[in-house]
This record gives sequence, C-alpha cells and structure tokens, in this order.
Amino acid sequence: MDIADRVAALDWATLERDLDAWGWARTPPLLTPEECAALVALYPDDRHFRARIDMARYRFGVGEYKYFAYPLPPVVADLRRRLYPPLAKVANRWQAELGTRLRFPDDLDSLLARCRRAGQTRPTPLLLRYEAGGYNCLHQDIYGPVAFPLQVTCFLSARHEYQGGEFLLVEQRPRAQSRADVVNPEQGEAVLFATRERPVAGRRGPFRAVMRHGVSRVTAGARYTLGVIFHDAAEPRRDGSVRRKDRPRRLRPGGGRATVPA
Repeated sequence: MDIADRVAALDWATLERDLDAWGWARTPPLLTPEECAALVALYPDDRHFRARIDMARYRFGVGEYKYFAYPLPPVVADLRRRLYPPLAKVANRWQAELGTRLRFPDDLDSLLARCRRAGQTRPTPLLLRYEAGGYNCLHQDIYGPVAFPLQVTCFLSARHEYQGGEFLLVEQRPRAQSRADVVNPEQGEAVLFATRERPVAGRRGPFRAVMRHGVSRVTAGARYTLGVIFHDAAEPRRDGSVRRKDRPRRLRPGGGRATVPA
C-alpha cells in the first residue's frame, strides 16, 4: 500500500477517541523500514534542509534537528498532505468545544495559503537526531499566529538501535497536578498529539488543557524521528531574527519559556 492507502486504512474512530481522552494517539506503522532508513540517510546531506538547530546552544536539551527545505521529500510531503484532512476534522471539533470561532480549512494547501498570508512561508517538517546523553525538553511547536492544533511524530529508528529516549507527553490542567504519558513506539509508527492545547470535559463544560512534549534521555545508540508539523514558520526580519512571538515555544530546564530561531 502507498501512504494514502495506509492513512485511509487507519482506525480513525479509535484514534479520535484516544485524542479526545488523552490528547494523543498511536498509530500502527505508517512507514516501512526501508522508508525509515531512506529518511535517516538524508540527514547528513544539507541540500535537503534549510536550517540546523543545535539544541544545547539554546538549552533545549542535547541533540540536534534539521528543518527540511521545500520541496519536501515525497514521503514527507505525502504524509503531511494525507494526514491533514482527518486531523482537521478533529481540530475544528476541538475549536467548537472550546467555544472559539477559529476554524481550519479542509485541505493542507488552504492552510498553507493562510500561513503565507500571515507571513509564515518556511517549512516546518524536520528530522531530529539524538545520541547517547541526548534529550529534548518539554516544548510546543508554535511558529507564528497560524498554528494548527495537532501534529505528528514518526519514529524512524528500530527499538534495538537505541535505549532510553522515550517520547514524553505532559498535560497541565488548571488548578491540578500535571499528568504525563511515556510512549515507546516501534519503528515506522506515529504519534498524533495536540500541539498546544485541547478541550477536556469538566463539570462546567470543556476547559483548556495545555500539552507539551519532549524526549527522555537516550542512554545508548542513536534515535531518529520525523516531525510533521502542518503550519509553516514565520519569515525572519531584515536583520535575520524572528519576532519573539513567532518562534517555537519551549520550557527551559529550570522553568520559564525560551525561544529559538525557526
């Protein structure tokens, strides 16, 4: 099956129930081992990427990631395009439950057109690499005023290729302790999750629960993942910087928010 068939074959009813219940859902393999290996093999070749971020430089963790340049590799572009429509249905239902008037278009091209009108034209799908000692602090991937409420991480490395490096999802509810989930997907599987916030049923109606994600410390080997973010990033200003509010949001290890050029 091609990627379109794999996405269509997913049990979307169950995925939606998990997204509503927990803010995340895990799919069966969406990528073959060969497709995973082909994406990992792109990492050393900077011709495929527009930017490289050293996480330690910004105190975001230890490791690095690279943002793809347009045109995206066909597998990445196909995943982004095929996953968007069913997730847009969830996103719009969530917006309605939260009582907002914001709605997202049914297709990815229309979302990207909205991004362009807001000055967000740089692609955000990325490859992340962690070696022993690497980790990623809790964060949210917000790159401008247009921010799609869901995103996807695909796991490219086989579990025997690294130790540690669990995927972390933390939900913060008002006046309550935070709740954490630890996920260990297999190669080719994906996790769908809330980018910033989601509705949670309360006694007085739905309320906003804030979501952040990260990666625990890798203790051995090397771990590669593909991040599929649907909104694009804001263009830098003439001096090369990006407006603070348009940079990706993260929590520093000691608390507080930090930003990094996208």
